[in-house]
Amino acid sequence: FLDPYSRPAEKRGGAWMDDCICRRKIKENGTIKNRLPVAYMVCNQTPPIDGKPSLMAFEDVQTLFHEFGHGLQHMLTKIDYPQAAGINNIEWDAVELPSQFMENWCYDRATLFGMAKHYETGETLPEHYYQKLLATRHYQSGLSTLRQLHFGLLDIELHHRYQPGGKETPKQVRDRIAKTTMVIPPLPEDAFLCSFGHIFSGGYAAGYYSYHWAEVLSADAFSAFEEVGLENEEAIIKTGRRFRNTVLALGGSLSPMEVFKSFRDREPKTEPLLRHKGLA
Repeated sequence: FLDPYSRPAEKRGGAWMDDCICRRKIKENGTIKNRLPVAYMVCNQTPPIDGKPSLMAFEDVQTLFHEFGHGLQHMLTKIDYPQAAGINNIEWDAVELPSQFMENWCYDRATLFGMAKHYETGETLPEHYYQKLLATRHYQSGLSTLRQLHFGLLDIELHHRYQPGGKETPKQVRDRIAKTTMVIPPLPEDAFLCSFGHIFSGGYAAGYYSYHWAEVLSADAFSAFEEVGLENEEAIIKTGRRFRNTVLALGGSLSPMEVFKSFRDREPKTEPLLRHKGLA
């Protein structure tokens, strides 16, 4: 089920996927059958207005692909036990692999040009706009990478090593980490920690690093398709089937590392992410 449009008076912002029906074995008329999973995806793009269709910004397309990645993992699972089927029982730092993986296809020429057309004339996205889109992917990517490393390291340091009443205050911990993760040090009056709700009340305590680690996994997974050639349809289908039978099928039945290794035949590498960010 897809609920794509914003309704401010009755619907919260953001986008998400959740399970409506989970895969499991059921008994029906004395016969054991598989109950197929059903997902619902919720987005918040601009609704149709005055008879005109809802025109999606590139960020809307990314969001739809992202949530559909979660949906694929839920719907294509082969695990018959709800506790480990689909997205269930997958560790926090790996559950974003399929969703972030799907975002990479938004930059793939064949995928994008197959849908990026003028809604009235049918004209395909001009090449120079496509090149600009690719360029934005690398814009200030070094700074954004440092930002995520700063947040992740600060989170781990505060929850793992920081001792109340010890040698450092929380602010001093941040200032120390900032020496290697920020180009400009925080101002003395900076009170960022007071608003870093993700690690104090948002559910990411000691787990903020998962944002970046999931990017490592997803970039490396997508690089399997790049390695066989994105224009090689036969090889893409073969690789896609392997991705479907491992990452999308195994759910939480194995550790994320074992699932990843079953797809890539090795542990993840950081080089694909650095390349995607234009840093290698």
